Amino acid sequence: MNRLLLLAALLCASLPASAHVGSPNVFVETNAGPYKLYVTMRPPQVIPGVATIEVRASGPDVSAIRIAPMPLTGEGADHPPTPDAMHRSAQDPQFFTGSLWLMDSGSWQVRFQVDGAAGHSVVSVPIPAVAMTTLKMTRSLGALLAFLGLLLIAGLVGITAAALREAQLPPSAQPDRRSRKRAAAATAVALIVLITAVGLGATWWNTEASSYAKKVYRPSMMRPTLGTTGVLDLALSNAPSDARRKKLLQLDDFIPDHDHLMHLYAVRWPALDVVYHLHPERRAPGLFQLQLPAMPPGQYHLYADVVHATGFPETLTAQIEVPQNLPGRPLTGDDAMGAATPAGSPVENSTEFHLPDAYRMQWDRPADLVANKAYEFRFRLLDKDGKPPSDMALYMGMTGHAAFIKRDGSVFAHVHPSGTASMAAMMIASEQNGTAMEMDPA
Repeated sequence: MNRLLLLAALLCASLPASAHVGSPNVFVETNAGPYKLYVTMRPPQVIPGVATIEVRASGPDVSAIRIAPMPLTGEGADHPPTPDAMHRSAQDPQFFTGSLWLMDSGSWQVRFQVDGAAGHSVVSVPIPAVAMTTLKMTRSLGALLAFLGLLLIAGLVGITAAALREAQLPPSAQPDRRSRKRAAAATAVALIVLITAVGLGATWWNTEASSYAKKVYRPSMMRPTLGTTGVLDLALSNAPSDARRKKLLQLDDFIPDHDHLMHLYAVRWPALDVVYHLHPERRAPGLFQLQLPAMPPGQYHLYADVVHATGFPETLTAQIEVPQNLPGRPLTGDDAMGAATPAGSPVENSTEFHLPDAYRMQWDRPADLVANKAYEFRFRLLDKDGKPPSDMALYMGMTGHAAFIKRDGSVFAHVHPSGTASMAAMMIASEQNGTAMEMDPA
């Protein structure tokens, strides 16, 4: 029965979703003692940068929420800074907004200190922070700064010339030939010095920009090799020149998330009609392997979720071609498979799907879906009599796992009913607080 829950992964296969490969934004439903919090965190695109945070509270009335950024692991995790107060909405007293500076790349946590009718409670939510891009200067701003720079150079040159030509003369006196020559020479020297300074500044700027560009996040690379016996090898590697990243994110420091070091989604392309949720085993540092199940032939996009020891999650991508009659094994353990109507078919936007044994899954789809907006998706599983099934069971600690995939493959997010944060990172954050993780798997 657990495997049927995977079908939620295909319900939204052809719909745009507010996420990216690796899901940089964090959406979590968690408990701070008696308070239930719906947390949305949007990390900055550049580091240092400002993360924006929204919290909707339910349960006992919340009077104040304070937030503080802390490294998820290491010495800094034991020394929280002074927290900042979140702003309470005047229209909705249970809705709070805030922002925090994240000064370095890595795995962070935001500690929420909640005060209200039921007393004081604390909970932390992990947030990965990496530079995703470099910000470009607009042409209009560049033109304005260039004009102001030229004006400044002209002013400095003029001041230098005037200082040697007219500044020391009595009122109404005219500079002599010697003063004019001396001023002309000083003007030339000043112009050369200023042009040299501008050139050196440009060189420094380009060096800093190049250095920062090397810090822009590049996920680990994954090279798949599919043998004739159906064994899939996944070789992981870092970008060759990214020495700092190699130090932060090793290829042999993965920790279990839902009892597995890697969660691999294989989605048949371009129909998006078949999805597998598999769990390769680590054979050596940077090498994972599994025997594929009996899969329909075709091209598959691979999305592999891993979590580093720092709590930093990554999603690795690759593609494979599964040929006809490839030897395969039955599904075992936590491996699962789902099938749906191919993308582009007349009924691709259906919100009800028929499952084996006459079970059905229904999706209460929102009327509109808008990018960069949080939604609560509800799925309903019914048995052959149209009633909630009595044989439901948790699947790796959750009632369901969903994969949201954009049709062009540029968007992928592996989420659970409790949100997008990895359970491994949530457990690390909970240990830092000295409390048990309070998350409702349902």
